[in-house]
Amino acid sequence: MDPNAVVSLLAGRSQWLSGQEMSRTLGVTRAAVWKQITLLRQQGWPIQSSPRLGYRLSGPPPALSGPYLEGLLPSGSLFSGQIQALASVDSTNTRLKALAAAGAPEGSVLLAEEQTAGRGTRGRAFCSPKGQGLYLSVLLRPKAGLEQLLTLTGWAAVALREGIQTACGASAGIKWLNDLYLGRGKLCGILTELALLGESGEPDYVVLGAGVNLTQTARDFQAQGLEGVATSLALEGFFPERHHLAACILAALEEMIQSFPQRQEDYLARYRTHCLTLGRPVAFQADGEARSGTALAVTDRFALEVTCPDGTHHTLSSGSIIQL
Repeated sequence: MDPNAVVSLLAGRSQWLSGQEMSRTLGVTRAAVWKQITLLRQQGWPIQSSPRLGYRLSGPPPALSGPYLEGLLPSGSLFSGQIQALASVDSTNTRLKALAAAGAPEGSVLLAEEQTAGRGTRGRAFCSPKGQGLYLSVLLRPKAGLEQLLTLTGWAAVALREGIQTACGASAGIKWLNDLYLGRGKLCGILTELALLGESGEPDYVVLGAGVNLTQTARDFQAQGLEGVATSLALEGFFPERHHLAACILAALEEMIQSFPQRQEDYLARYRTHCLTLGRPVAFQADGEARSGTALAVTDRFALEVTCPDGTHHTLSSGSIIQL
């Protein structure tokens, strides 16, 4: 008997569940249920028991758990039954892309306690220390054209900031195109990767990855060479439980998936409202030349319009900028 079956019954509920009811639901003896409860307790699961009432969880598990997270999601969620949590992985995006190429279904989710080769945009490394962040990737197979899919990163930025705000009240801003900032620095990085079918060139899947800094201290960032660059929810005074944060983010992503691409104007408006880059001086590369100017607007395709002191205008659809 898989202990995860017991977790699935107990997760997401505050009321007691009798051993008799659990054994009946799982089709095993009460002794088998007790054996799995004992194993889970030995692993650090906070399971309470009462001779008259049965069992219940008094808090989250000691490590990330797919079944526990699923118990926090609404019935019928796109992600139900498709969440995998790993102790360590090179990169959740890299691993999920391999699963996607092998035919994994839409809604597959991969989380990890740590990433040993976490990736950001443009080949940059993303620091992913064990237990200090939420590192997850989601597999999507949206029915949309390539031009529409190229806007999905902007949509994802809206969904991630709203999921974080729902979980703990932290109201992050969006630095164009896909970084979330809060207080002292960068809070969350987003990496969206698209694959095309070789035969037709049509979109096959999108893997959307996010890394949210949770518990790092100023000393942690100093040791990582990120002092004055990055921040964490804890440093800004927010302390969400990881599974709760993940559930809120997944709920926001599911709303995004159901809305894409029909509610483009709605997501654009929300993006523009929280975009920290608008009205700011920025530096960027254009035709291999370093330029600077002022960010004026986000276009209908989530591109950034910039005007330079010499009167020239540039529309940036990808790449990175430096806010001055």
